[in-house]
Amino acid sequence: MDGLAGGLLVVVGSAGMTPTAAWLDGARRVNRALMLVAGVWAVTLLVSLPLAVVLRGMIAQHLGDSLVGESVASGVNYDWMQEFSDQATGLGVTFRPTVIGFGAVLDNLSAFLDNVRRPMVIVGVAVAYVVIWMFLSGGIIDRLARDRETRAFGFFGSSGEFFFRFFRLGLAQWVTYAALFGWLHPLLFERWFPRMIHEVSVERTAFLIRLALYVVFGAVLTTCLLIFDYAKVRAVVEDRRSMLGSIVAASTFIRGNLGAVVWVFSMNFVVFMAVLAVYGAIAPGAGTTGIRMWTAFASGQLYVLGRLWVKLTFWASETALFQSRFAHTGYVARPQPTWPDSPAAEAILGP
Repeated sequence: MDGLAGGLLVVVGSAGMTPTAAWLDGARRVNRALMLVAGVWAVTLLVSLPLAVVLRGMIAQHLGDSLVGESVASGVNYDWMQEFSDQATGLGVTFRPTVIGFGAVLDNLSAFLDNVRRPMVIVGVAVAYVVIWMFLSGGIIDRLARDRETRAFGFFGSSGEFFFRFFRLGLAQWVTYAALFGWLHPLLFERWFPRMIHEVSVERTAFLIRLALYVVFGAVLTTCLLIFDYAKVRAVVEDRRSMLGSIVAASTFIRGNLGAVVWVFSMNFVVFMAVLAVYGAIAPGAGTTGIRMWTAFASGQLYVLGRLWVKLTFWASETALFQSRFAHTGYVARPQPTWPDSPAAEAILGP
């Protein structure tokens, strides 16, 4: 199968959809699967709820029956937030003014770029969220690749079928990203950057040098991201079992269609930045209780929905591009699980 796929890619070459057509087709596929968007939003909300409940308990315990509690309940008290963060441990240290509105996005971006460690409780929840996505991604890509309803048993059948394959792929991702953030990032920003600005006296020059290093690191990170994304796409569309073979096949496809792959990624990235810009423009700042509080909550959830739509469009447009240049739209090698032959039915009926 792998050899035949590679041969077909050589023959097909640059045929198929243009990058713009692939992105538009991917966006249409996601728009035709809005229940998928709603589902992953619900999962995201459910994963974050335990953290919110725990943090609420910590805040209530810290305030007690003090008079400060009335001030905090009626609006944002920055002095108290700073005091709480300084005294708290674990999850509590993240409760700072930077979590309000668009500040939370910038805080997360800064922590990501500078490789700032988060509390273990945050890391634990993040790992759980990644594992959930690892399970769902097989069903999501299968649904987007077929561009038609697969029903619950088809979706979860595909999710279960690819979970252990994507778990092995996830181990490769973990090793790769651990090397990037554990070796390359310190090399660029802790060793090279201080040497490069040792005799620099202009702050703007130092900033531009650091920005250039961010670009270098981002380019390497993006390359790895694309390889693993297309490895998932090829695994699902071609029903591949070898994740090493999927990584090699993804690299082959990217190398043979580099311009189209970069263009599709760029369009997705621009849309993502547009979502950030819109949220930055409409996100309310610190407010009081009542309508402003619920407006802030609603705008935050709309941002999460937009971000998830972009994530699914990433996969859908990559799938559309690959299918158009390898086979045809809607082609998936693996038969769609149907009741009562799906893995879900076997789990219910037993051996």
